[in-house]
Amino acid sequence: MSGVPAAPAARFTIADLAARARQRVPIVMATAYDFVSGSAADAAGVDLVLVGDSAATVMLGLATTRDVSLDEMLMLARAVRRGVSRALVVGDLPFGTYEASDAQAVETAKRFAGIGCDLVKMEGAGSTADRARAVIAAGIPVMGHVGLRPQQLLAGEPARVPVRTADAALELIADARALESAGCVAIVLEAVPAAVAERLVARVRVPVIGIGAGGATAGQVLVTYDLLGLTEGHLPRFVKQYASLKREMIGAIERYAGDVRERRFPEPRHTYGMDAAELSELDRRLGAGG
Repeated sequence: MSGVPAAPAARFTIADLAARARQRVPIVMATAYDFVSGSAADAAGVDLVLVGDSAATVMLGLATTRDVSLDEMLMLARAVRRGVSRALVVGDLPFGTYEASDAQAVETAKRFAGIGCDLVKMEGAGSTADRARAVIAAGIPVMGHVGLRPQQLLAGEPARVPVRTADAALELIADARALESAGCVAIVLEAVPAAVAERLVARVRVPVIGIGAGGATAGQVLVTYDLLGLTEGHLPRFVKQYASLKREMIGAIERYAGDVRERRFPEPRHTYGMDAAELSELDRRLGAGG
């Protein structure tokens, strides 16, 4: 009926995540780092909003994702959570906050859950599968991450496709299956050949969300700053840019600076007025004071 507000979209759940994969309905995940980007992603209808440690490089200007602190990630996650009402919010556990022991992993995950994250993401398999199992046992859902692992890259080290041989592909599939056995509700698969991704997806039951892993995965994730054209420098080949906001931002600020320097801003419509009688009284008192 015209004039009747649309009902708010139902909250996306982890059960919906599994159902989408079974029904072969593509899952959409995007990163967010603050209230504005979180609310924009939510309004756009994405299914999952990842508070990614990619914030380290694309937002905070750090050299690698290893350099972002737990407190910084928690601050960003709080802001994103305030802006998201429908999508699942995924907290990315930063480097050095979960690897040492099950207890460390559980404590870090609890801090993200305590500020409203619906699940947490952890990179790697091996001992990370054990950490994931402990976090899940503590009642916090976990998303795994295999393939390229940005937290393992040092400053200046190029990101390379980690799977180029049959042996590496078999190890990757074993890692994904280990995360599934640990109880992970989904797995991010980053920067692997599409043919390998297709074979991996066929061998796990949980949703696999790809980034640079081809189209056979249950869904896709991109860094929002990359897709919006806010990131400077080289972009991975798997990035598709949907806007050029950095250029638009620079242009807008240049126009503002020009208006200020040429005294075109502010105009009268950008200023506040004052009651004439009060202004006269002000001038009288200023004059009386000398």
